[in-house]
Amino acid sequence: MRIPFRIAPSGSKPFDVVGFGLNSIDLVAVVAEHPSGNSKQRLQRFARLPGGQIATAMVTCARLGLRASYIGSFGDDDFGQLSRTSLTIEGVDVSGSRTVTGAANQFSIIVVDARSGERTVLWDRDPALTMDPSSLPLDAVTAARIVIVDCYETAAAAQVARVARNAGIPTVSDIERVRPGIADLLQNLDAIIMAEEFPAAFTGHDEAGRALQAIARDFRAPLVCVTLGADGSLARCQGREIRTPGFPVDCVDSTGAGDAFRGAFAAACLQRPHDDVETALSYANAVAALNCRALGARGGLPRAEEVEPLMSTRFQM
Repeated sequence: MRIPFRIAPSGSKPFDVVGFGLNSIDLVAVVAEHPSGNSKQRLQRFARLPGGQIATAMVTCARLGLRASYIGSFGDDDFGQLSRTSLTIEGVDVSGSRTVTGAANQFSIIVVDARSGERTVLWDRDPALTMDPSSLPLDAVTAARIVIVDCYETAAAAQVARVARNAGIPTVSDIERVRPGIADLLQNLDAIIMAEEFPAAFTGHDEAGRALQAIARDFRAPLVCVTLGADGSLARCQGREIRTPGFPVDCVDSTGAGDAFRGAFAAACLQRPHDDVETALSYANAVAALNCRALGARGGLPRAEEVEPLMSTRFQM
């Protein structure tokens, strides 16, 4: 089954992909085991690393050889400067972004269990970083062949997706949780890619396949997909259910795996627009798995040449 949306030819736009959403600085603490209440333990490792859903997706695209641009808000503190530099050093354009005077950049404290690589995220975001939908740089949105949005600033993300769709640009999402206005965002998306907990929370259907069917029916998106961690992903496209297994890797830290999945899915669609959607989803799973090899949201992000050897093993699984 082919990728179910039309993508403008390479070179027809200033950027291959534009992303709107969050950036963050992550304070990552690795522990021997997840802490229990009223306990103490020595850290195995501590690092200050860049992250954020859409910022990480854009770095994923850049690592895979695409021209990427990020739209979002930075604080004017040290974390904001570090977050901005982490994008520009990877070749991601930030000309559509803004720095908010007097605002602290978003940051997270991430506790990683060394035994499994699973993580717990504690975060904070200054309300001043929120973008008014009326102030979005819409020329920057339409400068891409694909647009990716997250769901944190739901109203602004819906406006970005609406403008992109009206311009004939496919829209891909990073949907984590049910928020006010989420239905308006969903109805403007071509590829609804969701975190594991979202479909059941949104539809009331505990069975993932039934939940995807309901979302596909209600919002008529060409593709709906839920990421399932180490188990890969489950998608629904043109009435057909597609299950793509995950790729086994030695997991150091699962932070950013879902963000890498979204970026890599967009990259697969852009680089091979006439491929089948199952291959694009497998490619996204491979990149997400590779990102778990190292600490941080972007620690293990691969270059394009690193992905193909892992992709070649999917027929042996």
